[in-house]
Amino acid sequence: MRLRLLFCSTLLVCTPLLAEDLAIHAGTLIDGLTATPRNKVTIRVHGDRIVGIDNGYTTPAGARVINLEQDTVMPGFIDSHVHIASKLPSRTNATEDWLTHSTLDRAFDAQLFARQMLQQGFTSARDVGGGDETVALRNAIDDGKLPGPRLWVSLEALGPTAGHGDPRSGMDGALSHPDWDYGRVDTPEQARLRVREHKRRGANLIKIMPSGGIASTGDDPRQQVMTNEEIRAAVETAHALGMKVAAHIYPSLTMDNAIRAGVDSIEHGSFASAETLALMKAHGTVLVPTLTVYEVYFEVASKHPELLAPGTAAKELANGPLPKRNLALAIKSGVKIAYGTDIGEGDHAQEFALLIANGMSPAQALLAATRESAELIGAADRIGAVQVGRYADLVATRGNPLQDTALFGKVGFVMKGGVIYREPNAETAAH
Repeated sequence: MRLRLLFCSTLLVCTPLLAEDLAIHAGTLIDGLTATPRNKVTIRVHGDRIVGIDNGYTTPAGARVINLEQDTVMPGFIDSHVHIASKLPSRTNATEDWLTHSTLDRAFDAQLFARQMLQQGFTSARDVGGGDETVALRNAIDDGKLPGPRLWVSLEALGPTAGHGDPRSGMDGALSHPDWDYGRVDTPEQARLRVREHKRRGANLIKIMPSGGIASTGDDPRQQVMTNEEIRAAVETAHALGMKVAAHIYPSLTMDNAIRAGVDSIEHGSFASAETLALMKAHGTVLVPTLTVYEVYFEVASKHPELLAPGTAAKELANGPLPKRNLALAIKSGVKIAYGTDIGEGDHAQEFALLIANGMSPAQALLAATRESAELIGAADRIGAVQVGRYADLVATRGNPLQDTALFGKVGFVMKGGVIYREPNAETAAH
């Protein structure tokens, strides 16, 4: 096993071992269906699945024991809003980077950030706005060629000319790139076509941009930019093809229109009113608040505005603090909330601290990153909980993160699909 770990960490290639029986001795287990801890539990793993959960420490014949008796074991975390190839804005000028790097460059960035995410304890993620590189990365991870979280990807976000997702905004009008039209939607007919094209290119879900945004040039985050007919066409086509729809939206009125059109999740939702949140709850629409991205961009806008896209620093400073204030209203409303950071590079565990600091209990934050995100993705039968029949996706910390919330960011053990990717706190022994 230790040679196996060395191989994975050195070559960054991890193909599954032949089916191996493991017995994981968990000092404390929080299974992700609830946040109620259980003490002294054995999790039995065969191949990539959990096959049993026993009270007490048991050692089945022929099983390898993983000693986590001093640790709290939880399901692998799920980040349901990432842009896996995106660099932190504090590291590079956004416009320069966009114009001087190709899809292949972004693919290499993405594989690095995916490996880092896995080391942080995130065994699954939903990429909501990338390109062909995200499909290729997902497939490479699924095939065991690269380590990383399981990925569900949407490809380019769909939106109108001059909207939040238009790559030409703020650029010389003479510049062009064939990829820049892959998300453009200016009619309901184009919305249907783009959804079908994205399905053909390998998307698992669809991302739409019904409102303006903050980190983009020339658009207004308080304005609806897609027509209701375009929104409905995208949602109806996606659902007919078995794909969920994530909607980037800030203002309440646009959220109302998208909720009634049947979107599955609202990304950001920063200006939501109490009435809109009640409508979300009634329709079962999930909120993904993405507090991390505001924290990251607000700091850059304050200290290095020149690194951001033209005209966006002022929008960041004006709107960045609002999501934190509004989270308490969303929690009080009872709307379902899933965990999402809206970053690629960087600390994906940062969202835990932000959710807790702005109104969530530690237990609610954990369930947002496990049960609620698994249900949003549509994979609750496979991920998001430590349950028999689900993937053996496990993380562990030395201590209880419900009592010391800093431990969410100090994962010491990571298993995905029965393969150990991080094990500094554990001991293994063959029995």
